[in-house]
Amino acid sequence: MDARRGIFAEFLLATALLTRLPVGLAAPGDGAVAASCWAFPLVGAGVGFIAGVVYLVAELVGLGALPSALLAVLAGAAATGALHEDGLADTADGFGGGSDRASKLAIMRDSRVGAYGVAALIFSIGLRVAALDALGDPIHAGLALVGAHAASRGFLGQAMSRLPPAREDGLGAAAGRPGRGVALVGAVIGVAIAISCLGPVRGAVAAALAALAVAATAALARRQIGGYTGDVLGAFQQIGEIVMLLVAAAQ
Repeated sequence: MDARRGIFAEFLLATALLTRLPVGLAAPGDGAVAASCWAFPLVGAGVGFIAGVVYLVAELVGLGALPSALLAVLAGAAATGALHEDGLADTADGFGGGSDRASKLAIMRDSRVGAYGVAALIFSIGLRVAALDALGDPIHAGLALVGAHAASRGFLGQAMSRLPPAREDGLGAAAGRPGRGVALVGAVIGVAIAISCLGPVRGAVAAALAALAVAATAALARRQIGGYTGDVLGAFQQIGEIVMLLVAAAQ
């Protein structure tokens, strides 16, 4: 991996970590990810844009809101390799199925998906599709996707800076802990994108509620396993995205 640092290099690192887009870099294991977390919401906005374009094209060919919403969620998962969905499922299985910290972490490392994980995925996909279907209009849905994907990733740096890694190895430990300033920049960028996409009032409310939901899940993770893992970060993203889309769709 190229050892260069700088804004563009950090953006590429964030893209390599959070998506399956061919940027020509492998995600690093030397703590450099922490320095790039400010770019997470920008990468998220790109993923949301891809999903929004798919929604718009599906509507233009006459598929209707529900099939378009399903395809948009599928496009977002494809762009990320279902990274965050996998994290949500593993976290649900570990938190729901483990009897103590060690067993929870062991379950989360198991590649098999259990009942808790399946249920979490059903609710995650179902709630996001339902929210997009309720929005109906492809422009509003597309903007909501950009804002939700951006803001939900913007909060990840805050979680990484405030929670310790739950393991001494793995993605969470290798990523490092970002400084409070870098984490704050990421959150501000995510919220700014959300407000730009959803409007000042709805965007601010959506971001605030998503931040509260992520903070509550972070508190749960601290109690359950003593910190965060890569899977837990994926769960944070999914929860933030769901809340953002539900607020965007609220009448």
